[in-house]
Amino acid sequence: MLELLLFALGGVLGALGGAAGAWYWQKRRSLCRAVFAAVPKPWQVVSPEGRSLLANPALEEFFGGDPRPIPVLLAEEVKDDPEARQQLTRLEEQARSGLAGHCEIRVPAGGSGSRNGAGPAQEAGEGRDVNDGDVNDRDVNDRGANAAYDWRFVAAFPLPEHPGCTYWMVDDITPQRQMEQIMRQEQERFVDLLENAPVGFYSCDAEGRFLFANHTLCEWLGLAQNDLEQGRIRLHDVVQEGALDGAAPFDPFGDDGRTQGEVILKGAGGEGFRAAVRQDVVRDQDGKVLRTRSVVRDLSREEAMAAALEQSERRFEQLFAKAPAGIAVIDPQGVIQECNDAFGRLIGKAAVGQRGVSLFELLAESDVAGLRAALNASAERGDKHLATPIEAHLKGEEGPVCALYVNRTEASDGALDGFVVHFIDSTEQKNLERQFAQSQKMQAVGQLAGGIAHDFNNLLTAMIGFSDLLLLRHRPGDQSFADIMQIKQNANRAANLVRQLLAFSRQQTLQPRLLNITDILAELSHLLRRLIGENIELKMNHGRDLGVIKADQGQLEQVIINLAVNARDAMYEGGVLTIRTENIQVEEERKIKDEAMPPGSYALIEVEDSGCGIPPENLDRIFDPFFSTKEVGAGTGLGLSTVYGIVKQTGGYVFVESKLDEGTVFSIYLPQAAEEEVAESMADAEAQDRRDLTGAGTLMLVEDEDAVRAFSARALRNKGYNVLEANSGETALEMLTGEGEPIDLLVTDVVMPRLDGPSLVKEVRAQRPDLKVIFISGYAEDNFRKRLDEDAGIHFLPKPFSLKQLAGKVKEVLGE
Repeated sequence: MLELLLFALGGVLGALGGAAGAWYWQKRRSLCRAVFAAVPKPWQVVSPEGRSLLANPALEEFFGGDPRPIPVLLAEEVKDDPEARQQLTRLEEQARSGLAGHCEIRVPAGGSGSRNGAGPAQEAGEGRDVNDGDVNDRDVNDRGANAAYDWRFVAAFPLPEHPGCTYWMVDDITPQRQMEQIMRQEQERFVDLLENAPVGFYSCDAEGRFLFANHTLCEWLGLAQNDLEQGRIRLHDVVQEGALDGAAPFDPFGDDGRTQGEVILKGAGGEGFRAAVRQDVVRDQDGKVLRTRSVVRDLSREEAMAAALEQSERRFEQLFAKAPAGIAVIDPQGVIQECNDAFGRLIGKAAVGQRGVSLFELLAESDVAGLRAALNASAERGDKHLATPIEAHLKGEEGPVCALYVNRTEASDGALDGFVVHFIDSTEQKNLERQFAQSQKMQAVGQLAGGIAHDFNNLLTAMIGFSDLLLLRHRPGDQSFADIMQIKQNANRAANLVRQLLAFSRQQTLQPRLLNITDILAELSHLLRRLIGENIELKMNHGRDLGVIKADQGQLEQVIINLAVNARDAMYEGGVLTIRTENIQVEEERKIKDEAMPPGSYALIEVEDSGCGIPPENLDRIFDPFFSTKEVGAGTGLGLSTVYGIVKQTGGYVFVESKLDEGTVFSIYLPQAAEEEVAESMADAEAQDRRDLTGAGTLMLVEDEDAVRAFSARALRNKGYNVLEANSGETALEMLTGEGEPIDLLVTDVVMPRLDGPSLVKEVRAQRPDLKVIFISGYAEDNFRKRLDEDAGIHFLPKPFSLKQLAGKVKEVLGE
């Protein structure tokens, strides 16, 4: 629209002034654009169809570049506030009716444009008009000053020359609403002080008529303010008769010329009370009395006042001393003048002993500059706004992290007197933030690792499976036997690498079983000695009667190997690697840094080295994926991440302590298995070793990977089963819903194009609810379990699997 107006006006100028007019118009258009861009308040012209025709850059900044019309953007912000929506709708309707208006609405705090306003938003029109009543002045403490809300000033002005078009303006007026509240509170405090001060105030004219009397004095006299101020009662009416004969009506003393003294005033109960009056008489240029300025003290109440003041002081001292946030009052140089008990607890010292200590000495060196900058900013600002918090660490090995709010204090003349610093302990919040960031990183890398592992597991399943089939025909002594075993062993090594990837991302489907840690470490000792080298001594200290744990053996070995390799790299000049085990009974929840370990029985594995140690600044990052302090090519940064993933997935906890140039200790706590579970497992193991893997029945095998399907079908047919094959979920569904032979067991892959395994099972179970199912997948079991009901007949076999594992699982499920 602006372009059309400018074009039309340019045509007129061109007709009148030719080239000179065109030059002039180009200058005017450039000036108009500059003026639009310079307006600091966000505004926009909206068409009758609700499209944005024109907007200034301030609007784009206010709403983060969202080009939609202001009413639409604001409607989204207030969608959960019926009252604000009603105000905005009424303003739109008025604008469509040709009436200008504005309103003030609240929006959730932290939305677009928060704190971007620069002042009261009254510059868009002629002040408050038809919508003045839209500002709901309910207690601002409930809304405007509430930290959960910000405030917007919204104005709409119809453009008469362009019917249906509306000029909209929006501004953030949260600071103004807060200031209005402060001013209202200040005014209320002043009135309260004047009316309810512990002294009486009055003013009367030359005839003794009361011009003003405060509430306190009226209460003492037992009279209404109207009775005094409307002239029905005069000064001498409230003074006990005595020496007032001949005294001026405005004189309470009966002694002309006195400015202070004691008098007896008539009290509320009819009894007189002793009062001290100080009075100044205001006269005009001719000496005529205009009025008095008088202060009354009830001497009988002063003792009560003194007691009340003392109690008030005690209450303030308790409020300061017992506040849950740390408070320190410092002078302009940063020296502590006063501090409360909460501050003392934060720094770990008695609060009394900190007076005279510089606050800078109590902070970590890296945060001193930040505090100095905050003090300077507060000193220069000189306003009453709340300061922006800064983050600081207190001194100590594990000094708390605090949010510091710095506010200046002023002397009676307004000069800088010092600062009040509030300390809010945010240590727990920072810990939660770090844990959340760690989980986000693990999740992101886990998605990548899970996808890679799925493809590799399909390949490895085929390699291991066909090797097993070859080994059925090539027994030991056959010239091909050794070659086939090499293929299978290397495939198993590759499978271990895939498991390491999944363990790192905490997505692996572990195969936990009951393990004796002492036996595992004894088997590993020879491998560990070869890994660490001859210049490092390996010490094994086994705990007595060590409890049995439930874990995946390969993954537990991987944990020990990774920690041993890390220790070897830290002892490049040689040293001692010590592995200790013992039983630990945790009676109460034990919290170490970000981890909280519940009570219970644990088996503790400690891996200690005498190496160079870990710098303190790296301790919080050692479990991060791809974090490494080694030279490029010397490490992947996945070793400790893998340790962390395996231990957490096993239900355990891993902690680290380290000192530079002294060494590092990794402590792994693994929950011990119950005695009943141990006994049951031993009985099951004996039965498994003796069982026959052949069987009978009809199976449906669904697998989109041809090699895996071919191996699995041959293996199961060799064991006596009738196997029906399907290369997709759709094909399997057609076969299962047709009138074919009955199916005893469905063996299906989880991830397949179009119709995946869980979806196939849901379709089939609708017609055959009792059909038994085995899922085979390279992904973790948890990835699909949550998509299925917790019913019987659903089993899982992780890839890669061998012929024996496949046949054993089928035999187990069919035998249930």
